[in-house]
Amino acid sequence: MAVVRLRDIVTEADREAVLGLRRGRGQERFLGSMIGHFEDAIEDARACPRMWSVHAEDRLVGFVMISDGIPAETLAADDDILGPYYLWRLLIDEAFQGRGYGAATIDAVVAYLRTRPGADVLLTSCTQGEGGPLAFYERYGFVATGEIKWDEVVLRLDLT
Repeated sequence: MAVVRLRDIVTEADREAVLGLRRGRGQERFLGSMIGHFEDAIEDARACPRMWSVHAEDRLVGFVMISDGIPAETLAADDDILGPYYLWRLLIDEAFQGRGYGAATIDAVVAYLRTRPGADVLLTSCTQGEGGPLAFYERYGFVATGEIKWDEVVLRLDLT
């Protein structure tokens, strides 16, 4: 069973390291570029982004970003965001895919969320299609909500 540790991206060196992460072949259809993730976090700051680098045995293996406690009044006023807790981005470098690091990363995010107020559901969304992440999320325990947002299936993971 894979185990990972989440580290806050604090320094420019931290940022540069995760910018070197690479998607697997064909995954660009489902996941934007690393620089795009940082740009999205700045552009959509109202979604309370929190980013971490993902490490296994002190080796950088991935990146994860969540919406971390979006206030209820923001959610009520803006139907273009989901939350209060939303798994926004998850990328395991192509060299480390298929080793359980994706599930271990969600485990670590869930452990973090258990410390957060009102974190009883983690939402995410993904594009459907051959080679996409939908089956991975469903195997983990996410369930489709029946909602489509941004042309993506919205999924929920019960944390209670």
